[in-house]
Amino acid sequence: MESSKFKIGDKFFKSRLIVGTGKYASFEETRDAIAASGAEMVTLAVRRIELDKTKESILNFLDPKTYSFLPNTAGCFTVKEAIMTCQLAREAGLGNMVKVEVIGDEKTLFPDNEATLEASKVLVKDGFQVLPYCTDDVVLCKKLEDVGCSAVMPLAAPIGSGLGVCNPFTIKLIREAVKVPVIVDAGVGTASDACRAMELGIDGLLMNTAIAGAQDPIKM
Repeated sequence: MESSKFKIGDKFFKSRLIVGTGKYASFEETRDAIAASGAEMVTLAVRRIELDKTKESILNFLDPKTYSFLPNTAGCFTVKEAIMTCQLAREAGLGNMVKVEVIGDEKTLFPDNEATLEASKVLVKDGFQVLPYCTDDVVLCKKLEDVGCSAVMPLAAPIGSGLGVCNPFTIKLIREAVKVPVIVDAGVGTASDACRAMELGIDGLLMNTAIAGAQDPIKM
């Protein structure tokens, strides 16, 4: 039944796992690990991939009929950069569902919440289905929902840290406060971390480093 599936915006998914496409040893390994994961949605860092399929690109290894692409604005530090990157992704045929990241601190890669909210507001008005990466801030997540975001993506811990869910109470509060899907993003390092996050009632989670950085990404 569709009601039992995971719904983001106007799309339904059987898997509640979203996976990244960065940090793998090769495009072949990326393809095989994603296939093994069972994920149906994959993120693409628009500023870091080759959008021209006539050149060497991860896009040549992932079938758009099999996966829903979630272009993200990784590497953007301003509202303007994030908006332009999403527009570029749409023009490149990657769709209108986007993960918005506006980085506020280069060392930790923590998001600039104020800029994220501003960019999300503009992009929603421009017809995008926006999934914003943000801190585990209940008030911010409610504001992001209010401006029309299709989901919220609070971090569990700093990107790539593998520390797991550092503040389970705030994640639970966010789940209770908003009606849109809550997808835990960043810092989920192990399978047990993923289980712990799901036990808090979240709708899905995104993992990249934990898989791509494993000794055997396909087994992971």
